[in-house]
Amino acid sequence: MKDKASKKSPTKDEVSTENKEKNIEGVNTDNQDDDYVELSEENMELSVEERLVLIEQKAEANWDKYLRAVAELENVRKRASRDIENARKYALENFSRELLSVSDSLELAADSEDLDIESLRSGNKATLQLMISTMEQFGFEVIDPHGEPFDAECHEAISMQPSDQVEPGSVLTVFQKGYMLNKRLLRPARVIVASDPEK
Repeated sequence: MKDKASKKSPTKDEVSTENKEKNIEGVNTDNQDDDYVELSEENMELSVEERLVLIEQKAEANWDKYLRAVAELENVRKRASRDIENARKYALENFSRELLSVSDSLELAADSEDLDIESLRSGNKATLQLMISTMEQFGFEVIDPHGEPFDAECHEAISMQPSDQVEPGSVLTVFQKGYMLNKRLLRPARVIVASDPEK
């Protein structure tokens, strides 16, 4: 009985102090946001007003970063818009420059007064070849399917004609050549397709 009596019950102040220590130990600081000012041992000694000044300085720095990011984004948008506009305006600049030689050739032939039929024909062929060569430099491809099987994706049949010169279903005559640009169809070749010869 004496042993039980000798044990003292904790006082009210001791219980309060113990609970405070447990509450402090149970605080979880792992998930604190990095944007908040870290309260180091030195900052813990600062007054509320001094801590508020530090927080305001941090907020001003973050606001300045935000404004700079917005300004940079706007500059990128303006540059992209300007580049797109220039690409639209001057997309054919190189092609147009190469066509100038074709124009010069035609102008030279038109200004000549001493041309016979043969010279005119030869000049036209040379100019046409120059133009085709220029177009090929920029991805143009001529579709001239004479004697080839009819292809509905690249050819347009304007009629069919019996013939024993080519296989039925093949192109007998190319009425108008077609063109492709970088493997994309610009204009189908207009053709006459051979059918079975009449008996």
